[in-house]
Amino acid sequence: MDGINLNALSENATRLGMRIQETIAEHTRDLSLTRGGSSLFDMADDKAKDITKQLESSSDREKLDAMKRLIALISKNRPVTSYFPAVVKNVASPNLELRKLVYIYLLRCAPSEPDLALLSINTFQRDLADSSPLIRAMALRVLSGIRVPTVATIVLMAVRKSAADPSPYVRKAAALAVMKVYKLDQAHHPTLLDIMTTLLRDRSPLSLGTAVLALDTIAPSRLDLLHVHFRRLCHALPDIDAWGQVNVLRVLVRYARTMLPKPVPASERQEEEVDKDLKLLLICAEPLFMNKNPAVVLAVAQAFYYLAPPSMLSKIGAPLLRLLSVSREVERVALAYLLVVARSHPALFITSHNRLLVRADDAEQVKRIKISVLLALCTVDNHQTLLREFVDYAQDTDDSVVGDAIHAIGRIASLVPSSTPQCLTALMGMINSKQDTIVSNAVLVLKSLVQNQLLTPSSTSTTTFATSFPESTSVAQAPLSIIAQLARRIDDIRHPHARACVLWLVGQYGSVPGTGTVIEGVADWAPDVLRKAARSFNTEASLVKLQTLTLAAKLVLLAPTHRTLLLLAQHVLTLARYDEDWDVRDRARMLRALLIGAVAGVMGNDDDEGRPGVVLRREQVTRVLFEGKTGTIEEELVAGEYARPLGTLSLVMESESLHLHDGDSNETVIDLPEWLEQGIDPALRDSDDDAPQVALSSMVQAISSQGISSQRVPTPAGSTPVVLTPAGGSTPKDTKDWRDLNKFYASESESEEEEEEEGEEEEDGSGTDENSGEDEETSEDEGDEEDEEGVAEHNSSLSHERTP
Repeated sequence: MDGINLNALSENATRLGMRIQETIAEHTRDLSLTRGGSSLFDMADDKAKDITKQLESSSDREKLDAMKRLIALISKNRPVTSYFPAVVKNVASPNLELRKLVYIYLLRCAPSEPDLALLSINTFQRDLADSSPLIRAMALRVLSGIRVPTVATIVLMAVRKSAADPSPYVRKAAALAVMKVYKLDQAHHPTLLDIMTTLLRDRSPLSLGTAVLALDTIAPSRLDLLHVHFRRLCHALPDIDAWGQVNVLRVLVRYARTMLPKPVPASERQEEEVDKDLKLLLICAEPLFMNKNPAVVLAVAQAFYYLAPPSMLSKIGAPLLRLLSVSREVERVALAYLLVVARSHPALFITSHNRLLVRADDAEQVKRIKISVLLALCTVDNHQTLLREFVDYAQDTDDSVVGDAIHAIGRIASLVPSSTPQCLTALMGMINSKQDTIVSNAVLVLKSLVQNQLLTPSSTSTTTFATSFPESTSVAQAPLSIIAQLARRIDDIRHPHARACVLWLVGQYGSVPGTGTVIEGVADWAPDVLRKAARSFNTEASLVKLQTLTLAAKLVLLAPTHRTLLLLAQHVLTLARYDEDWDVRDRARMLRALLIGAVAGVMGNDDDEGRPGVVLRREQVTRVLFEGKTGTIEEELVAGEYARPLGTLSLVMESESLHLHDGDSNETVIDLPEWLEQGIDPALRDSDDDAPQVALSSMVQAISSQGISSQRVPTPAGSTPVVLTPAGGSTPKDTKDWRDLNKFYASESESEEEEEEEGEEEEDGSGTDENSGEDEETSEDEGDEEDEEGVAEHNSSLSHERTP
């Protein structure tokens, strides 16, 4: 007997140990799948062969493991269509997690296997009637995601059914399915519009934002469908999800610009006029400035920028500045918005320019946008601070930031003319730098500033100048002195564009009136610049070669009898004649033809007189080469950035696309319409939501005029009951004056004594006989019957009075 018990115990212990080992192994495998997900992506080919066996297994755990491996193969772009029949068998699995993975697989592989995908359509249609809203929404999502044109009609029927589903989650999935059906087959557009009409009447904020997005996708021009829903959408804005708020605000901005009248700013003659519906939109959107989602804040800022009157634009500044400290990615986008707003309304950020200074750890694009923003905020009061900042930014490690900072210094000189001497001093100091980027950009800006000072509106000839410099400008900062310094440093300037600018300045302003120079009429530093340029002509860029040819033609025209200049000009023209660049050869041929009649011997050994064509005099050639150069002043071009609207990818990526997403021509185009002067009739935006309030107010006035205080007023369904106060005034009022505390406490003691006496009388009266009690009950019944008859007579009299 003991042996049998021992054998049974040992067998039970062995079974228990095996069960524990299996349980530990299963849990260990689960942990490896969830925590060590990298093993799925490092799966060997022999394990991939077991996926079909696992999918056909009776264990949900094996099937789930196989589906995870399939999803991993899909992520690595491996072919998985061979497992399609085995996966379709599990589409009706009761395991919700397994069914989700099957749905993901079908969404990816259904277009490549349309015939096999049709086998699962019946299962999805059955799932649309499931009791769980999650299952119904998932079935509709997968059914609409199977991009097979032959099932478009079936999907349309499912969408129509789901649009009237009692669950808002399913209705949201129906709104998303509308967009998929429209992309699959646009022939169902009228039916989809009918479904959208149903979805727009939805009261749930969960599906309302998606419905507006679907309408904007399938019918962006049908804003008239939003007439009766406009006010309800405005009131529902705070309750919609974050991404729904972004979509609804974008659509409402277009609706307001299309249907509402333009706000009239305040003036001396009239006050500010804002439409009540536009004011409602702005009031309902203003609390969203405090939203945690940066996209919502930017959408509200866009709405206020395009819709708000001038008195409400100040509310944009603080939220945009707050986004700068959220994250680096959000800062990049917020700065793009802030730049557009700052250029049109700089007063909003002038006092906060210290928060927009460039940090050393900023990204290159962020630094460039900050420089542009600071430049837009430049005024007479803060230009000294900004100038010091830009000089410091010129030492940055990014060449593009250095160029923007130096050009910003030149813009300050244009915006604030009194700061021109300081800007010239800073730029002249940069010429001595050892960095080619700083030197080249400083030369480009100096060229613009010098030309701006030398050219006046009344000047008609560039050979003689009547310059007037500020009193604070030193001799070293005079325009001609600056050109002389640039000419002496021509060897240190290596950037082709900068070298071309120096050569142009030397040729344009190298003439000196009088006889105090070595070559009469030519500055002493000009011929040496031509000599250096001619020596390195063959190794220069095409842009520098073109300016070298122009410089030689101008100098030889100023001194046609000087032999050295004539030889230099002949040498340069000869080199250009055989240059590989067509533009250089054409420029040399043109200049040689111009100088035939003005300079003798410019053709060298060629026969000048034997060439046919028109020969110009020296005065005519001088006008051709020197005059008409007043339109070359470089300034910042921001017209293209002004044309980029807020809320588009082109604003952030600095491209010309006006789509929400780049690279897809089918996406919604952001084309902001112009304001209407009058707007449409506001009565079109009246809805049934406003009617109960009007009917209830008229009912209250009618009842109060009759003086009825005891009769109940029927209230419409869904409205709050109204409690009326009798006209005679039945509210108790205490007319005693309790200013004396002694009287107050004395009255309390008297009231207590009276209550005690009443209690004693009730106790004494409780011992009365039952007959008196019965008499009282009969008298009460008779009194009740009389009251009912009186109320009936009163109601009949009221009905006679109300009938006409």
